[in-house]
Amino acid sequence: MRELTPLHVRGVVLPDDTTRDIWLVGDRVTFEPVAGAETISEGGYVLPGLVDAHCHIGIAAGGGPVTTVEQALAAAVIDRDAGTLAIRDAGSPFPYPDLDDHPDAPRLSRAGRHLAAPKTHLRGIPIECSPEELPIAAAEQARAGNGWVKLVGDWLDRSLADLGPTFEPDVLAAAIDAAHAAGARVAVHTFSETAVSTLIRAGVDSVEHGTGLSLDDIDEMARRGTVLVPTMINIETFDDIAERAEGKFPGYATHMRALHAAFPEVVRAAYEAGVPIRVGTDAGGAIPHGVCADEMLMLHERAGMSAVDVLAAASWAAREWLGFPGLIEGGLADLVVYEADPRADLRVVRAPSRIVLKGRVIR
Repeated sequence: MRELTPLHVRGVVLPDDTTRDIWLVGDRVTFEPVAGAETISEGGYVLPGLVDAHCHIGIAAGGGPVTTVEQALAAAVIDRDAGTLAIRDAGSPFPYPDLDDHPDAPRLSRAGRHLAAPKTHLRGIPIECSPEELPIAAAEQARAGNGWVKLVGDWLDRSLADLGPTFEPDVLAAAIDAAHAAGARVAVHTFSETAVSTLIRAGVDSVEHGTGLSLDDIDEMARRGTVLVPTMINIETFDDIAERAEGKFPGYATHMRALHAAFPEVVRAAYEAGVPIRVGTDAGGAIPHGVCADEMLMLHERAGMSAVDVLAAASWAAREWLGFPGLIEGGLADLVVYEADPRADLRVVRAPSRIVLKGRVIR
């Protein structure tokens, strides 16, 4: 690979709120001047690259697995070109470890395949497990990913005609313990009120969606430091899901509409209680890629998060959580530049003026 030209950026660096010079040498940040560096930006506001903490580059548009590494990369490039320079893939039916070090791909923190009970998730997406198989599969998927395991905690239960837990609490707890023992953290998909309480107390590391969270659950998450990834863009689809389900499952449809309506206040309550929140879009399948800015604005406008806290949830705090150092000495050479201050008007995150990934200028 051709050696990268050293780059120089000057601007107001967030979160420090200090005007300073940054040099990018290969894939590393330094604050020591570098002779011969190319100045690519002067002025503006500089952030560590954005993060989509719930994304699926292994799921094709419309649902179903991608079938080639090239398709997964193409999805990731859409996110990259919008300023998302790190992704946590929260479950992929298609393995793509070759992208972990690909120069064109965002940083990747990957779960293996979703783990679910039979007929409790989208067809072709999860590994379907019996209760006896789930802990073994959790350990296997910890090794298949590079840091995460994804559990499906609840889904439409046709026998109940409503949302229902996918496994008994002791089975889920055993799977979480197995994943942790294998060195992975655990993310759990959950919509319902019933499953999420059990999962939080069993020690999951992140709650994905979390529409059924109670105030007691929120307090427990805050106490434990359990992360919430609300995916508010995804929850906007609940009314459409309810409309399609109305004929066969009217109770489920009513439940989904109620969860949708209450969700901004759920996220607001979690934010006010001090639950760590990270930005995630659930892109892949029904949600298009490249919409991290839309999720950020929804958290700000509908859930009441301050602009600076949304920026942290999408940038420096999210990168620290996933192990991707930001704009510190020796940190990773990923950054976005905005012409105006995103703390004053968060809408500017839609239009980065500069994007640098792994020391290479993308825009």
